[in-house]
Amino acid sequence: MFTKLLKLSNLNNKTLKIINSQVKVNFYSTQKEINNKKMNFRFAGCQTLVGSDKLENLKIAESLIIEAVQNGAKMIALPECFNCPYSNDSFKLYAEQDNIQTSQTLKFLSNQALKHQIYLIGGSIPEIESEIVESPEIVESSEIVESKIGEIVESENLSKSKYYNTCYVFDPNGNKIAKHRKVHLFDINIPGKITFQESLTLSQGNQITFFDSEFGRIGIGICYDIRFSQYANALSQIGCNFICYPGAFNLTTGPAHWELLQRARALDNQIYISAISPARNPSSSYQAWGHSTVVDPWGTVIATCDHNQQIIYADIDFNKLNEIRQQIPITKQKRNDLYSLQFKI
Repeated sequence: MFTKLLKLSNLNNKTLKIINSQVKVNFYSTQKEINNKKMNFRFAGCQTLVGSDKLENLKIAESLIIEAVQNGAKMIALPECFNCPYSNDSFKLYAEQDNIQTSQTLKFLSNQALKHQIYLIGGSIPEIESEIVESPEIVESSEIVESKIGEIVESENLSKSKYYNTCYVFDPNGNKIAKHRKVHLFDINIPGKITFQESLTLSQGNQITFFDSEFGRIGIGICYDIRFSQYANALSQIGCNFICYPGAFNLTTGPAHWELLQRARALDNQIYISAISPARNPSSSYQAWGHSTVVDPWGTVIATCDHNQQIIYADIDFNKLNEIRQQIPITKQKRNDLYSLQFKI
């Protein structure tokens, strides 16, 4: 095994193909080449109230998606863990496999995207990935159990499974076009306020993720990923003009850092940033901050809300992005002779 470093400055299409095949980047395109990109579109973030009933959570998401479509949204995002409570106990209980034939939530997302002809950023859900059992005897003798989500899984494999916090994206044809596993796990300890350790249950993803749409290149991160400026900078250098972070900050970090981090990432890279939270549920063990937000490349908050269930809208204009980059050309002014961002293979 060896390590190689790849500079991201001055990437062209040929280089991107090399990255897609050799470097740990999740690159998705809805077409081989997307021409005549539209520079404007309406984005909606659905701040849904999440409880312990998965079916009810999906119904709530559906109702907000319908409302957003009626108000002209062409790209819609759901919050982190939109189908289950945010807790280490819930991650395993509600986890679904990456299989649209058996996954209740993936079927739902695909159907909604197709029905409404939208790009649907499916917040995030707990994903289970089981190791393949090579021995036929083990498979034949293992007890088959039905999980809470209605999937059939091998109980022999449960102890060998890995769990991820995963975002799926679907295009207007109902096709799954992106998958992002949370790269940076939320492990914090603020004495007297909040302690949480996702790593007790979840495994970290090892790829950055973006997809191409008719509106341009869109980057995906999840919640804690937003604290790492290098991640957003990598997506920006690859050509993302918009990054969406489904997230669930809490009542300690939310007031202090939620908006600040979004504005910082937008200014760092002169791109649009959105962070979509669940609504605050008083009966949940984890209290979400809410305040779903969209920030433009100037660092201005162009859409936000309080902690209740609702939809935010933002009219995304990539012409404005280009104007700002001409006025303050930080990309051209970077000292690549002194420093550069690199991917590590």
